[in-house]
Amino acid sequence: MKYEPFYNPEISYEENFEKGPYGVFADGEILSTSQVDKFYDFLGLKVNSLFGIPAGPLINSNFCKSAFQKSFDICVYKTVRSAIFPCHPFPNVLAVKVEGDLTYEKAQNKLVADNNYSEPISITNSFGVPSRDPKIWQEDVKKAISYASVGQILVLSFMGTVREHQTKEEFIADYALTAKQAIATGAKILETNLSCPNIGNEGLVCYDLEMTEKVCKAIRDEIGNTPLVLKVGYYKEDSDIKKLAEIAEKYAQAISSINTISAEVVDKNGNQALPGKNRLRSGVCGAGIKWAGLDMVKRLKQAREEAGGNFRIIGVGGVMTAEDYEEYKDAGADVVMSATGAMWNPYLAKEIKEKLS
Repeated sequence: MKYEPFYNPEISYEENFEKGPYGVFADGEILSTSQVDKFYDFLGLKVNSLFGIPAGPLINSNFCKSAFQKSFDICVYKTVRSAIFPCHPFPNVLAVKVEGDLTYEKAQNKLVADNNYSEPISITNSFGVPSRDPKIWQEDVKKAISYASVGQILVLSFMGTVREHQTKEEFIADYALTAKQAIATGAKILETNLSCPNIGNEGLVCYDLEMTEKVCKAIRDEIGNTPLVLKVGYYKEDSDIKKLAEIAEKYAQAISSINTISAEVVDKNGNQALPGKNRLRSGVCGAGIKWAGLDMVKRLKQAREEAGGNFRIIGVGGVMTAEDYEEYKDAGADVVMSATGAMWNPYLAKEIKEKLS
């Protein structure tokens, strides 16, 4: 690989949190972030570009500060919860071997993972969405917000937490509580992570559209007019995308898609690669899922047009190059974000701006 990743997959999450970021993100160099008298609209706010980093690798304010310095103009602070939540055991990131697109058919087979990262890079990540105490992350988010320069914005991602013997009403209430805690930071845009486990099944909140609507309504009641982004996974059925579009039109200002594609991940000997309970399957991101992100953008655009909607579309998944950014924009994305691509190429935002200039 050309650059050292700014999140170091060879060490624990805690060590990354305390000592990161790494590589070029640690050099303190501030790249040019603005274009003279040229701004774009992002949910009512002016930004230098329509490109950024989604929820995931920006695990605290130090990572956000470096991302802003390296000209990533829309930075999403990694998803927080209403209470302390531990990280999955190390390792949390591994390279996976994917030939071409990681289609849903391929994802039914086991994927071999190791720590040999090579291009085109696809990875699996398994953190369990860890979170500090709200008092800690609220202060850190305020710090992250302060690092944004003119034309840059910090988006705060949050989610509800599934707990033992919890009712659906309690789950919804926890989303609302975390929204209340999030809005108290002063973040001007919030993102709710709906691509996390639901109650009583193996799916995601976003795939239970009845639950999704109830959660979104509860959040909206807490945050008033603050812009809200819905982070979702990949939908196979157009009818589900149509319903999601209707929910977004009622309660949100944007949809961010996709998160990852789930697959069984094993080592070269066929054993579970990520240690611990319920970690045989984990999310895969990077080059192998670009097809799914692009497909969702196109179908969301169609659903929006058919409904006469106004929600914005944030395209995520496999954006590794400036050409990938343009492909997403051509497909209908209003905003484009990159996690894996940005992790291994800290100059990706700069390269995109240079190509567009």
